[in-house]
Amino acid sequence: MKRRQFITLLGGAAAAWPLAARAQDGKVWRIGFLRYAAPNVTHLEAFRRGLRDLGYVEGRNIIIKERYASGVYDRLPALIAELIALKPDVIVVDGTATAKVVQAATKSVPIVFTLAADPVVDGLAASMSRPGGNFTGLTFSVGYELAGKRVDLLKEVVPSVSRVAVLANPANPTNAAYLASERNSSRTLGLQIEAFEAPVANDLSNAFSTMMKWRADGLITLNDALFFSQRNRISELAATRRIPAVYPESEFVRAGGLMAYGPSLSDLFQRAASYVDRILKGARPADLPIEQPTKFELVFNLKTAKSMGLKIPESFLIRTDEVIE
Repeated sequence: MKRRQFITLLGGAAAAWPLAARAQDGKVWRIGFLRYAAPNVTHLEAFRRGLRDLGYVEGRNIIIKERYASGVYDRLPALIAELIALKPDVIVVDGTATAKVVQAATKSVPIVFTLAADPVVDGLAASMSRPGGNFTGLTFSVGYELAGKRVDLLKEVVPSVSRVAVLANPANPTNAAYLASERNSSRTLGLQIEAFEAPVANDLSNAFSTMMKWRADGLITLNDALFFSQRNRISELAATRRIPAVYPESEFVRAGGLMAYGPSLSDLFQRAASYVDRILKGARPADLPIEQPTKFELVFNLKTAKSMGLKIPESFLIRTDEVIE
């Protein structure tokens, strides 16, 4: 039989998985990998490293199919439909926004989230110890209170701050909870706080222009895949306007942002591999306890601080996990 005829006979979704992998002896597991954010080599490699450490070899006993919405929320339903059509054994997703879309699409495919905000509050799990459905995995934080902690850090680094702008994406279902945490911290510190929305990348410049008209002297971005995908541009917009900003992920600081506080995303993606391993070996997501971050990072860009004329206390710099000069 000719090769073209053979491929045609395979037909349907199965043909989407490489022939070389299916030709191997034994079971070849199919793993979907879906992100609301744009592709990130570091995070994907951390996940792959975790799998390799557990004995999985791509093309031999696993195949990973990737899909990315690149920060465009409306793309997620079509992407998850594509992955489900490929009949994966498990799907790994990033945060709550992605997980909620996936939840509406399947109640049977095992799902491992890596960056969920609060899976119990957000309706992804019955409890942290026994999720009870087809979702389990790791949280991005210990709830939503890290957002309030970033307000505290901004006030510590810039004592004169009084008007804090919050960059928000209205499409993200976690916005309200994050904003509530930040408003609580702002009230305690006597700060004014206002949300400025950017649902698509083209809205970022307008959002910054509006917050400057509001006379913002500090900025916090909410956890969102669009913002993570646009971190270079957001960091540049803040720097050119000399507005001190605190971000959820250290990748913003490496892109020129001032400061970030949050968990190590690479560590979370690597740990997600252990969930995949247990599910492939027969464990049910419903019975696998959800884990919280164990590695947090406070990263500071001293070069950016100097360009803004900020004088940073040595006591603060000593506490940071990484200072970029």
